[in-house]
Amino acid sequence: MKDLAGALTAANAAVFSSLGLETKHADVRRSDRPDLGEFQCNGALAAAKAAGKKPPEIAQAAAAAWSATDLAAAPTIAGPGFLNFNVTPTAVSKRAQFVADDARAGASTVEHPRRVVVDYGGPNVAKGMHVGHLRASIIGESIKRIYRFRGDHVWGDAHFGDWGFQMGLVITALEDELGGFDDRAKLDARLEKLTLDQLEAIYPEYARRVKEGDIGVRDRARKATAALQSGSALHREIWKRMHDVSMAAQKRDFASLGVDFDLWLGESDADPLIPDMVKDLDAKGLLEEDQGARILRVAGPGEKKKKKLEDGTVVEVESPDPLLVVSSEGSAMYGTTDLATILQRVRDQNPDFIIYCVDQRQADHFEQVYRAAAKAGYIAREKLEHVGFGTMNGPDGKPFKTRAGGVLKLGDLIGQAVEKARERLKENEIGADFSAEEFEKVAHKVAIAAIKFADLSNARTTSYIFDLDRFMSFEGKTGPYLLYQAVRIKSILRKAQEQGTKAGAIAIEHDAERTLALALDAFDGALAAAYDKKMPHFLAEHAYTLAQAFSGFYSHCPILPSEGGVRASRLALAGAALKQLTLTLDLLGIAVPERM
Repeated sequence: MKDLAGALTAANAAVFSSLGLETKHADVRRSDRPDLGEFQCNGALAAAKAAGKKPPEIAQAAAAAWSATDLAAAPTIAGPGFLNFNVTPTAVSKRAQFVADDARAGASTVEHPRRVVVDYGGPNVAKGMHVGHLRASIIGESIKRIYRFRGDHVWGDAHFGDWGFQMGLVITALEDELGGFDDRAKLDARLEKLTLDQLEAIYPEYARRVKEGDIGVRDRARKATAALQSGSALHREIWKRMHDVSMAAQKRDFASLGVDFDLWLGESDADPLIPDMVKDLDAKGLLEEDQGARILRVAGPGEKKKKKLEDGTVVEVESPDPLLVVSSEGSAMYGTTDLATILQRVRDQNPDFIIYCVDQRQADHFEQVYRAAAKAGYIAREKLEHVGFGTMNGPDGKPFKTRAGGVLKLGDLIGQAVEKARERLKENEIGADFSAEEFEKVAHKVAIAAIKFADLSNARTTSYIFDLDRFMSFEGKTGPYLLYQAVRIKSILRKAQEQGTKAGAIAIEHDAERTLALALDAFDGALAAAYDKKMPHFLAEHAYTLAQAFSGFYSHCPILPSEGGVRASRLALAGAALKQLTLTLDLLGIAVPERM
């Protein structure tokens, strides 16, 4: 069954067609001015231009051609020719009943399902996850769920950074610590006791030394990276221990955040493809020698950008920059591994589409890789999309840091949120009768709901200020508020079951019932927008609107105290609201507790 906007569009298209107007202008959507109508069509303006007539003339003809039906009465006209519609109680009731009966709560599926890989998460081995990984994990998880729910065959891939220069850097640091790798027993003992905390201390120190110009460390790390990638048994054994220690910790963090993957792969998994890929690129004449390195030019003819040199001179250079495929030391680069990963996915998943949910600041890098993949004939450019996002900022408007100015670990952030959730639950006198285990589980769900909804309620392309106190409120546009509304409905349905009261046919009579039914009807449109634009905030907005509509319904329309058909109808509406709200939250990666 189509949603109400879809049904109105179909009926309006028939009217436009009967008037000899292009039906593409007949689109009906939810109104920006509910005081004028619940739905609106602005197409009379474009249709009038195409027909060489005045918009009011077209609008009047369309309104006159409408016949009152069970769907809607003839539209009214506002402004220069906007058509405004209000649907009938019969249509609203029928749509609400469909949502109540439908296992998908009124959501449609895509007409042509695709095979889709969603690349998100992306933490580096040898470093613990921090707040910088939060947005990629939250947004990517939601996009994966949305695409899968819409009917696509989807793989979520963590794509760990486990094969680049940082690996050589840590290996070099361990070599210095041990005074070399000649003493095998000493090395084995060190690797046996290696922890993630130690790796996190080692990496920043050596990364700082390279950044400050320590050429000796840089060159040794590059050679260690090349040795690792060329198959050195010693280097790979050290790498394996670093990899395993990091992966165990990262899987715990992902699980705590409610994020999961179908593919727990890293850059190292694509490494075996690189030698043959480089040969293939060379055979196709795509590689060029450049100061000892090998590059692949991806800019089109005449594509230039201005670049400022160190002496202040401004010159024009090709844009995008060439992709560095092989370094002067002979090691594969970041982009090389990403290119090989595309080959790996083409081979293993044969995707119709690959989504990369990565920080917007990586846009130039991905454009290089995508163009290189298309130029090599590995995959069409339109099948690759970088879904970028803004930053999570502190009160100063800069990327979020600890009070000491360091990067906050993801586990610590979640821990702070859980502690704050405990406080808020106690302040609101929630959970006094819970067991200690149940209280902790509820506190964790409230914490994750607060973190995720705060992020996903913003358009992913924007940055936002992280304010845990505000996000943890049980009032307003927050995750805890949505959980509270869902749990409230669960409580009502439990009481109804205890009383032997059952839901029945939905008949919309009260204005608050109508508002709730129209909110339920909006789910499919919000889901389609989130899918098409890869922006979960459309669903976050829907969840909040639905929760508010239920709150108004609950205040004005007694459910269990009512009688007969009215009670049965309202109980069915409540059940539909719970099903759709729970489903919407699940698509955002938010789990609802049984009680609060």
